[in-house]
Amino acid sequence: MSEEQQLVEGTVSSLIYRNEENGYTILRLEMRGEEITVVGAMPGVAPGEYLSVRGRWTRHPTYGPQLKAEVVERRLPQGLKEIYHYLASGAVKGVGKSTARQIVETFGEEALTVLETDPDQLTRIRGISPRRARQISDVFRQQMGMRRLMEFLTEHQLPLELAVQLRRAYGDVALEVVQSDPYLLVGEEFQVEFSRADELALSLGVGAEDPLRLEAGLRFELAHNNWNNGHTFLPRRKLVEATGLLLDMPGEALEECLDALVSRGEVEEEPVAGEEAVYLPALYEAESFIARRVGEMGRRELLAPEGLEELIRRIQREQRITYAPQQRRAVELAAGCQMMLLTGGPGTGKTTCLRGVLALFERMGLETALAAPTGRAAKRLGELCGTEACTIHRLLETGFDPHTGKLVFTRNSYDPLKADAVIVDETSMVDVPLMAALLDAMRDDCRLVLVGDPDQLPSVGPGNLFADLIRSEIVPTVRLTEIFRQAAQSAIVRNAHRIDQGELPDLRRNEGDFFFLSRRDGQSVVDTVVDLCRRRLPERMGIPADQIQVLSPTRRRGTGTRALNQALQQALNPPREGRGERRFGDWVFRAGDRVMQVRNNYDILWREEGGTDSGMGMFNGDIGVIRSIEGEVITVDFDGKIVEYSPDMLGELEPAFAVTVHKAQGSEYRAVILAALDGAPMLMTRGVLYTAVTRARELFIVVGDQEVVARMVANNRQTRRYSGLRARLVEER
Repeated sequence: MSEEQQLVEGTVSSLIYRNEENGYTILRLEMRGEEITVVGAMPGVAPGEYLSVRGRWTRHPTYGPQLKAEVVERRLPQGLKEIYHYLASGAVKGVGKSTARQIVETFGEEALTVLETDPDQLTRIRGISPRRARQISDVFRQQMGMRRLMEFLTEHQLPLELAVQLRRAYGDVALEVVQSDPYLLVGEEFQVEFSRADELALSLGVGAEDPLRLEAGLRFELAHNNWNNGHTFLPRRKLVEATGLLLDMPGEALEECLDALVSRGEVEEEPVAGEEAVYLPALYEAESFIARRVGEMGRRELLAPEGLEELIRRIQREQRITYAPQQRRAVELAAGCQMMLLTGGPGTGKTTCLRGVLALFERMGLETALAAPTGRAAKRLGELCGTEACTIHRLLETGFDPHTGKLVFTRNSYDPLKADAVIVDETSMVDVPLMAALLDAMRDDCRLVLVGDPDQLPSVGPGNLFADLIRSEIVPTVRLTEIFRQAAQSAIVRNAHRIDQGELPDLRRNEGDFFFLSRRDGQSVVDTVVDLCRRRLPERMGIPADQIQVLSPTRRRGTGTRALNQALQQALNPPREGRGERRFGDWVFRAGDRVMQVRNNYDILWREEGGTDSGMGMFNGDIGVIRSIEGEVITVDFDGKIVEYSPDMLGELEPAFAVTVHKAQGSEYRAVILAALDGAPMLMTRGVLYTAVTRARELFIVVGDQEVVARMVANNRQTRRYSGLRARLVEER
């Protein structure tokens, strides 16, 4: 279809589909005697309206040509016929066909003006009381407000999807709120780039040195560094410097604005580890709360159960194991401490300890909840421990806050978890806000065991939580260092520890479960990876393609996930007659594709395959397979949880034949193939290589250049994260 933007104009004849949550609409547009299908964000559009639509033609595999709307201009219905069609369509609640005819016959072409500005006149029509007239007018005024909001967004080339979000957040005054402070569009809720919001503000008359602009820039830099760089705070000097570059403003004016924000409590400032630390309030409160609560829990000693020695011997007999000294110490600590940390690399027996602690808690009559940051990690934890585990998000449950319009955790200090103990695995992935929410939801006497590997990559979100907890030495900690004989036979385990210690893995043997295939150019790497997945591993080692995960340090470049996904889809799931497809952006989703949910969405509905269970929420990193594509709906199977994605939700899915190492955190796969050839220095690090190797359960293959692997081992670059948690914890000792 044509890649050039085209302009069409016509009258909406019917609505085929609308998502009320974000305004995504499929409609039929009548133009010059023929009808076309238009798709896109068009909130509030109703039959009878006249639209000017700029967009690009696409072809749906089932429904044929569709115009994907990029710019939509709405014109109120004109002439008696258009006005009647609009009112009779049901667009205005309380007005049906009969009432619409009476309104048009009574007021003619002034009908819509009467509805908006003089609703009392509607009482001239039999059957319309003053109360009903006001109700009809209120609905129409809301629609007019949405129309003007859309016109404003279109005029300033902002996404029309914002209209629904803004109306939900600010109601009838949404347009006035945005006009008074365009910078509210920046941030997690609306996700407009700062440069676009800044351009809008300047076009509306906000001066370059206006405090509104300067304060918005300061808040943006803090939020950007929280969620993109993992900092919980920024030093004052760095915040002023970064904001000055963003706004092209001198530091003096920014210093004054920062002081004003501090005085109003819109940011927090206090000395932390020799820096004047500036926080957004939510992270300041989360970090401070964690320090206080962990300080209390770390110091609290509990009475161990009577006959602990015999209890541990009985658990060992039942599990047919004899604990090593460090493992026994971990189980004993769990009996007498309210909070403990358990760390160790692969093959050091963390799972054995976990099973022992869980068995001990059961013997003590404690109700224990098992949780992990991701769905895959939770599933693996449950399988290893032989009991149910869930994500931390699901453990805390989610609900809708009518005051803020946002989803929140329903489990908190007012409605705490029923659990007597909580065990969390893969804690290195947990960020500061999530840990604060978990601690808030635990009863004062609840026990907490945090398990993880601090040498893996840190959390995507703000903070360096697990490492800060360990380094603070405020919480009893067991570090498992002994590699057990059976694990030591694995080259995966041996090489993971070599990498962690800064030594080059053994790339020469190519036997057992660790292999290196030398390839020095990007196309050779991609071709080799494809051949391994399609032919060599399934045929020679009996590992099917759906149990192999390809990883890359980077999304871009010749061996990034983008190029790998395109090649792997073509090889493993090529086009086939009868196999549904749907294009979205640069990707063609196809039935049979492996896909990943790439952001937390707490209100996605899922249902259990073949059962009656259902629930809400899919989370960043969940991997599934496209079961079918029928009409506008893509159905994905996430390990037995079935989710239906409408067209407006496809931005939350990405292909997952290949994923970045960061996205693979917390997951384990039967076989892992790592493409190691090129990438930015900040991604080609020891931590990335170590994390990739430790994702493999039975087989790890690295395809690339030995010199690149050596550089990754040598590059122990760990981007500094500004975090005050360790300093606060030390003060609690």
